[in-house]
Amino acid sequence: MSDFDTLKNNIRSHERDMVALESLLTAHPALAPENGGDGELEKCLALEAWLTAQGFTDLKRYDAPDERVSAKIRPNLIATVPGKSDQHRIWIMAHLDVVPTGALSQWQTDPWKVVEKDGKLYGRGVEDNQQGLVSGVFAALSLLESGITPAYTIKLLFVADEECGSAYGANFLLEKHAEIFRKEDYILIPDGGDEKGETIEIAEKHVLWMQFHTKGKQCHGSRPNEGKNACLAASDLALRLNDLEHFFGEKDPLFTPDHSTFQPTKREANVDGVNIIPGDDLLCMDARILPRYTLEEVQAEIKNRLAAVEAKYGVKIEATVLQAGQSPATSADAPVVKALAAAIKAAHGIRARTIGVGGGTVGAGFRNKGYDAVVWSTMDELAHQPNEYCKIENIIKDAETLAALFLQE
Repeated sequence: MSDFDTLKNNIRSHERDMVALESLLTAHPALAPENGGDGELEKCLALEAWLTAQGFTDLKRYDAPDERVSAKIRPNLIATVPGKSDQHRIWIMAHLDVVPTGALSQWQTDPWKVVEKDGKLYGRGVEDNQQGLVSGVFAALSLLESGITPAYTIKLLFVADEECGSAYGANFLLEKHAEIFRKEDYILIPDGGDEKGETIEIAEKHVLWMQFHTKGKQCHGSRPNEGKNACLAASDLALRLNDLEHFFGEKDPLFTPDHSTFQPTKREANVDGVNIIPGDDLLCMDARILPRYTLEEVQAEIKNRLAAVEAKYGVKIEATVLQAGQSPATSADAPVVKALAAAIKAAHGIRARTIGVGGGTVGAGFRNKGYDAVVWSTMDELAHQPNEYCKIENIIKDAETLAALFLQE
């Protein structure tokens, strides 16, 4: 029997233990203070105790201070499995925090108690990101229980604060403990993917969220000539912002959709009566921009369009950047991409392909620091939805892929 067959058999023998670990983790709601929670410590302690009981001996915490939570810290935990070589390490990074449940009326089960039905586990966080966490843990556990030393050192990283920006999680580690990472390391984030597990995310669109406060002059609806209609000006602005999709109109098949998007989104109430011309309007935009354009050139064109609207309607528009982010792509030829693709092929006969995404991931923080990072998993993408579930078979399959990755010389 090959080492891979040994690990595969071990992984499949732990199906019920995977369900049990998912249940344990879900029972400890790990909500950020921004989401009305008290952080991830209780969940981290439960996981740390579980790992110790299973034989993991090299565990280390890197706690980020946070006065907003009762423990005053946000935990980041690393479990290490030494390899034959430490030339590079393979990082499997999952996050401990989850998002709120939303309206409980939309749930068919208790979101904080795992319910198993038809091969699926239901509960908040079971997929996002406990599926990837559990897959990584049991792939590593199969090495310990089988007495097989991986080709390279394995680092299981469990971080805080992914759902609210990573300031107390991955970004904290990159800023305050950068010495734990090496540029030659493989960084794999099992926190996004597709139902077949065939897509490896290597790039993100730039993100630009903006707010536009249009200030005109309020007046009676029957005498618009006496005012300056902020609603009308903002509506014109919304169309001009959306037209940026044509101005920055190049396409890239790596992404879906394959072009930059500029979408007017949130709009706040302006006046209380139908017969009132608004003198004030607040509009927001969510833009996802292909990496071939810079945020600087995009914002310069936005400024030109604001000026045109101001001149046409006699209003003033205050533009505020709510969020902006950009990062380089991981090369499709990077060692981590090739190694993961080979592991997917070896474990399941699937030919992987590289993609880019419009949403932001924690991988951007690593790419901005010069590390090659990829996002991959086999999942139905139920993140943040009511009745979130993960398939047990997906946990097993991804653990098998990771086992194949761990054995690569």
